[in-house]
Amino acid sequence: MPTLETIYEVADRVATITLNRPDKLNAWTATMEQEVRSAVQEAERDENVRVIVLTGAGRGFCAGADMSLLNAVATQGLPEDVAGRIQSGDAAQAGQRPDFQRKHSYFLGVAKPVIAAINGPAVGLGFVIPLYCDLRWAAENAKFSTVFAQRGLIAEYGMAWMLPRIVGLSDALDLLFSARTITASEALDLRLVNRVFPQEGFAATVHDQAAKLASSVSPRSTGVMKRQVYAAMFQTLAESFDLSVVEMVASLRSADFKEGVAHFLEKRPPNFSGR
Repeated sequence: MPTLETIYEVADRVATITLNRPDKLNAWTATMEQEVRSAVQEAERDENVRVIVLTGAGRGFCAGADMSLLNAVATQGLPEDVAGRIQSGDAAQAGQRPDFQRKHSYFLGVAKPVIAAINGPAVGLGFVIPLYCDLRWAAENAKFSTVFAQRGLIAEYGMAWMLPRIVGLSDALDLLFSARTITASEALDLRLVNRVFPQEGFAATVHDQAAKLASSVSPRSTGVMKRQVYAAMFQTLAESFDLSVVEMVASLRSADFKEGVAHFLEKRPPNFSGR
């Protein structure tokens, strides 16, 4: 898959998508956006891939939208149909709820775990994108800022819905209003990130942990669980309960259930098929 601003690699059942504009702290562009979405789609189709990792090259994760693009808008005005371009940017997918078909929110509809490996500054749009990943792992030197209020902007790309669900309402408003920069340690305290790893060897540690996830648990289970959790954000308790009954019966008939019991009783590593 030819790329200009990303790197796509698969090893140990882990697909790693690397934002690759290190001289610009991986500032986001339209080309990068298209390449990331294509890479995610490729990883989702590939039966050899069980976990997807999104990270940045060099010392930054993503410094947000490229400032040259923002400057052009500030000085020249908005192009026509800007709202339509922001909203989606891709064709609708049959069977997928509209909430998971917007820019960046499509990560929530991917059947495989998506991990943001935040190796450095994650600012603005670079703050938003990890919110749509299932897990957020940070290097100890990573820094975070919403920054939007300092640019005269707002809570972009649905983050007003996502951020409070991750850190809580009051802390979300604090991060949005103040646009202050927080460390990886504070991000962990806020539960903005799930884990913090040493800066040295961060990429290798992330890969090892992602590979362990890819090999030790049923990909069928993680796919169904992900769908359940995000569906539950729109359901009543009764609806979530009823769906879990349907999925439980299906899981008891699956090959991965049989393998899950067998490998435990036989005291050996699992060999899940995803079926």
